[in-house]
Amino acid sequence: MVRFFKSLTAMTTCLIILVATAGSPAARTVVSYKGIARGAIIIKTSQRRLYLGLGNGKAVKYPVGVGRMSKQWTGQKWIHSKRIKPAWSPTAQILRDKPGITRVIPGGTSKNPMGAAALILSGSGQYAIHGTNNPGSIGRFVSYGCIRMYNADIRDLYSRVRIGTKVTVIK
Repeated sequence: MVRFFKSLTAMTTCLIILVATAGSPAARTVVSYKGIARGAIIIKTSQRRLYLGLGNGKAVKYPVGVGRMSKQWTGQKWIHSKRIKPAWSPTAQILRDKPGITRVIPGGTSKNPMGAAALILSGSGQYAIHGTNNPGSIGRFVSYGCIRMYNADIRDLYSRVRIGTKVTVIK
């Protein structure tokens, strides 16, 4: 009887581990990528991938969520600022589409769509590469133009880039 309970305990532990890791994000990977400068970021919206150049023809590949078909953009920007657990305020377009939305969501709260960190892009200030409170949105066309990453991945990217890093978004 004792042996049965030990086996049951071991099986339960394995099942808990399997359930806990089943929805885990795909790991970022290092891949071959010719033509990307060391430290540069290229986002391919059709692939829903972000690449960070490592030099020597290598890049870190991250899965991302990107803009909905009508909200996508392409071009070049630069990282204007870096923020840990930033507060979030909806853009004018989001306010028009969702008039009842909260005007400011404090950083670090579970309802904040910016997640663990944000890399604010140059220009109008409405686009960022940021974490998410909705990991199921990664790999999809979901945003108003921002690039969403798993929180672990945005923390990793945040630690690797500097203000002024070039970001190129292509289809």
